[in-house]
Amino acid sequence: MNDNNPENATPIEIPKEALSEQALRGVIDNFIQREGTDYGVNEISYETKMQQVQKQIDKGHVRIVFDPNTESVSLMPEHEWKKFQRR
Repeated sequence: MNDNNPENATPIEIPKEALSEQALRGVIDNFIQREGTDYGVNEISYETKMQQVQKQIDKGHVRIVFDPNTESVSLMPEHEWKKFQRR
């Protein structure tokens, strides 16, 4: 295996402070759109979901991650992020 292969690059955490408010909102919006809007028995408004995700980021339960393999930014639960740190 070639460690210099860009397809093997490890995701990089992006501090929320490194993003403008608008950019962070865009990342959260993209996440919500990918996750869909069906939250089970109780419907949750879009704005409520935005606030919930923002709080999870603020508390460190969700990380903002850049994946050099796909050149994309996404959100990752803390427990998944820790798996990457152990590699």
